[in-house]
Amino acid sequence: MTQDAMQLKEKIISFIQLRGPSLPVHIAKETGLSILFASAFLSELFNEKRINISNLKVGSSPLYFISGQEPQLEDFSRYLKSKEKEAFLFLKEKRILRDSELHPAIRVALREIKDFAIPFRKGEEVYWRYFTIPEEEIRIVDNKPEEKDIIEIFEKKDSDKIEKEQKPEKKKKPGQIKQDKKKNQKKDKKKDENFFNRIKEFLDKKGVEILDIKDFKNDEAILKIKRKEEEILFVFNKKKITEKEILRAYKKASEMGMKYSILSFGETPKRLSDFISAAKSLSEIDRIE
Repeated sequence: MTQDAMQLKEKIISFIQLRGPSLPVHIAKETGLSILFASAFLSELFNEKRINISNLKVGSSPLYFISGQEPQLEDFSRYLKSKEKEAFLFLKEKRILRDSELHPAIRVALREIKDFAIPFRKGEEVYWRYFTIPEEEIRIVDNKPEEKDIIEIFEKKDSDKIEKEQKPEKKKKPGQIKQDKKKNQKKDKKKDENFFNRIKEFLDKKGVEILDIKDFKNDEAILKIKRKEEEILFVFNKKKITEKEILRAYKKASEMGMKYSILSFGETPKRLSDFISAAKSLSEIDRIE
């Protein structure tokens, strides 16, 4: 490495130490380099493990910072997307969150804000702590639900209807119910993660950027994405979609004033494809009076 390059690196380090988390444009302005060369120097410093890179992006660029400056990243939380900002503020307020108790959209968003949400386990449960809370200070009170708050649901099969009307149902113990509930929560959580990961993997391959998570459920996701321009993407966790889903997506996108597209996990039925093609070619529907 030439002396000039070494001096530039030291100048960049000194600047970040003084200024805090910085963008390549800040480094370029300070050093007189082009943004391209400033980014190259920052990448080298990161590979040398002298600086860190944020998961958060300001525009299209991450922030570069030195170990110990993590709390200063909070100043850039305004650049988070809306659902991520919601998850950030909720975690900041509550300090610690139990993953299984959260709405699916918040669970997904927490996994995206890696700078601020730190996961940890207690037994089989996954929790999130706000990033400024030291791990050794974590204290969790595991509030157990009262037995009266537990709702038992029993299904009756037609073949057993008469016999079950005569014999009382054998109720599960509260401990069994809680265990079943935990199993169901784990299954739902795994299903949510698999659903989102499949969507993200597919969009990454297509070079499509997820800008925001508008809504997220086990069987449906509404995302703001960017291809050539911004649009709303409706993802249905099913192999066949119907006219009902298309109309619902159309109405929702119209309310947002945005173009929309639809993604599912199966081929579009021919009848539905023909209907869409016909609608695209349709100029007008009129009535003879």
